[in-house]
Amino acid sequence: MTTMTPQQSYALTLLRIMAAAAFFSHGAQKLFGWFGGFGEGGTAELMSRFGAAGVIEVVVGVALALGLFTRILAFLGSGEMAVAYFWMHAAGSGSIWWWVNRGETVMLFSFVWLFFAAYGAGPYSLDAWLAKRRQRSE
Repeated sequence: MTTMTPQQSYALTLLRIMAAAAFFSHGAQKLFGWFGGFGEGGTAELMSRFGAAGVIEVVVGVALALGLFTRILAFLGSGEMAVAYFWMHAAGSGSIWWWVNRGETVMLFSFVWLFFAAYGAGPYSLDAWLAKRRQRSE
């Protein structure tokens, strides 16, 4: 792997933080009724599929914004979005094509999180800070 330039490191960090903030907002809509709420401004039942999705989106959103446990949580978020794409968007519309099923956001979240699951959080993250701290203590 090649060394990243400072501009690439900043861009990667901004992508991670902004995607995580957007992901968090979807979970906060479902769980807390924030940002316009869920459905008619309400919240999802916690023990429903939308409640489970909200928990994943809030936890993953906060952790990825901080760059904490990035690989495993990004993988979890990517999987959640893949399930949502095929279960809700493709099955609900009868089409796998995002321009028909309106699943572009879900599809993009799935692939952005898959990238971070493979690549990691980058140098400006709690994961990087913890790794440096572990190296110093060895």
